[in-house]
Amino acid sequence: MAIYAVGDVQGCAAELATLLERLHFQPATDRLWFVGDLVNRGPRSLDVMRFVAGLGEAAVVTLGNHDLHLLALARGHARFRDSDRPLQAVLEAPDREPLLDWLQSRPMLHHDAQLGVTVLHAGLPPQWDVALARTCAGELERALRSDRSGALFDEMYGNEPDLWRDDLDGPDRLRFITNALTRLRACDRQGRMLLKLKGPPQQLPDGALPWFRAPGRRSAGARIVCGHWSALGYVDEAGVLALDTGCVWGGTLTAQRLDVPSAPVSVPNSSGALPIGAD
Repeated sequence: MAIYAVGDVQGCAAELATLLERLHFQPATDRLWFVGDLVNRGPRSLDVMRFVAGLGEAAVVTLGNHDLHLLALARGHARFRDSDRPLQAVLEAPDREPLLDWLQSRPMLHHDAQLGVTVLHAGLPPQWDVALARTCAGELERALRSDRSGALFDEMYGNEPDLWRDDLDGPDRLRFITNALTRLRACDRQGRMLLKLKGPPQQLPDGALPWFRAPGRRSAGARIVCGHWSALGYVDEAGVLALDTGCVWGGTLTAQRLDVPSAPVSVPNSSGALPIGAD
C-alpha cells in the first residue's frame, strides 16, 4: 500500500486526475492524504468533491480555510464574494447536502502514529506540540459536528486572538484554533500569528518568519505535512513538508509518497491560471 500526501487542489480536477495517473494510484490498495482546500478558486470544485468523497476510506481530507468558507456560505451567514463564484456549482448541486455533510465530517488534523506523520492544512503556532494540536483539533471537530456549528461558522472570521493562551475559551479559543490550523503562515519572534502576511518568505517584514522557523517551536522534530502557502512553494525542511505549489495560480499540483523515501511528483496547471493576487 502506498500513501501519498496531496497539496491544495482548489478545484483543479483535471490536474488531480493527471497527477493520480502519474502516481499509478490504485484506490483499492493506496491512500491519499489531502492537506485541505479541495475547493474554490479553480474551475471544478464540485467535481473534486464528488471524486474525493467517492474514494471513501482511500482518502483522508483535512479541512482548509476554503473548505470551511464553503460550509460557512452554505450553513452559516458568510457573505458571498466575487471570489466565491467557483463555489456556486456546489451550492446549487442536487447532491449538495450529502457532499456538505461529508465535508463537514472531515478532520481538522490527521495523525498517523505508525508513520509518525501529522497532516494539517496550514501550520502550528510555536506554543503547540503535536499532542496539544491534536487536542485542539478535536475541540474544533466537535464544534463542527455539533448542533451549534452554524454559530461556529459565524464566529470563526477575524484575526484575534493572535497569541495562544491555555485559558482561551469560547469563540476566541475556537477562532484561534481555526486560524492556526487553516490560515497560519508566519509568526513574529514572540509567537504571535501574523495572519495578514501572504507573500513569499523572502518578502516577510523584519521580525516575521515562517511558522516552522519560529524560535522555540514546541513541535520541532515532528514530521508535519501541510499546504496553504502557495507563495512558499515546495519545502522539505526540519521535518516539515509543504506541498502547496500553487496549481490554481499557474503553478503545479504536487504529491509525495510518505511511507517510503520519495521525491515529489508534480503536474502543471492545465485549466488556466488565476492572476497572482486575485481576490
